[in-house]
Amino acid sequence: MNADRIAMEKCSSVVVVSAIFNDHDKIRQPRGLGSKTLENVCFFMFIDDVTLKVLEHHGLISRNSSEHVIGVWRIVVVSKGDLYSNPAMNGVIPKYLVHRLFPNSKFSIWIDAKLQLMVDPLLLIHSLVVAENADMAISKHPYFVHTIEEAMATARWRKWWDINALKLQMETYCENGLKPWSPKKLPFLSDVPDSALILRKHGLRSNVFSCLIFNELEAFNPRDQLAFAFVRDHMNPKIKLNMFEVEVFEQVTVEYRHNLKPSDHRITPKSATKITKRAKTDSLLHANGNCCGSCQHYLSAMWGVKLINHVDMFPQGYRKEFFFTKGS
Repeated sequence: MNADRIAMEKCSSVVVVSAIFNDHDKIRQPRGLGSKTLENVCFFMFIDDVTLKVLEHHGLISRNSSEHVIGVWRIVVVSKGDLYSNPAMNGVIPKYLVHRLFPNSKFSIWIDAKLQLMVDPLLLIHSLVVAENADMAISKHPYFVHTIEEAMATARWRKWWDINALKLQMETYCENGLKPWSPKKLPFLSDVPDSALILRKHGLRSNVFSCLIFNELEAFNPRDQLAFAFVRDHMNPKIKLNMFEVEVFEQVTVEYRHNLKPSDHRITPKSATKITKRAKTDSLLHANGNCCGSCQHYLSAMWGVKLINHVDMFPQGYRKEFFFTKGS
């Protein structure tokens, strides 16, 4: 809608952005806002028709209205024709192309819809971005440091359905120079972020980083943590990144569960459900006579051992999924 586009272009200071597709979450109002915050901060929530129907059903908005507002959030309904088939990929657009959607904003905060913001966004921008002279601020992952650790967890917990595609992505990165995290990568404190909260200063470095990440997600899958270190380590100019501690993330947000099932079963038929595609055993275990294919050196450095062509040498926990997945 033209009114939404005009409002997005008028947002000239700080914008807070979130998205809900396929009725995956509930709209949660931020807390701790200062008396002048709404004069300087815009809040935009992108939704699809599925989510719109649920909000209408609960009487939160009216389809007859030209503009939709719920609390501090201005609701932008994305046209069905402009969407990817995967709802997760639709969220990637406002998450990583925020500088293009809001061309006049100086700073932005992306917050996953599963989170409730508990601190004034102006304070967050000042303390985590401006005071740290950073282009971007993002939390370290609570458990993982290495990219392939996150990839293995993605496969193990079925966060992405095509295990072969995950393997191809990691092998592509390994072939093109992806290394496990080590002190040589300092001042970067980890290769894996928790990307549910991203704070940016809009400028050359953060804009280039965001566009490069988007390209990787469109090429492979919307699991942005997998592309994070590869893009960060290879881009030039280097991004100034503040990877803050998990405890900070837990203090400034409250996390809720996603909606357990779609509110309208007619919108998501069983035929649309993806079945996890197991990795091929033969191609996973050996490539060109070597165990683990292109990521052999990565795994060797990550585990601190010399890999040989015997699967039994690997930790049991890593044999069940990803590189060591057996066909079902």
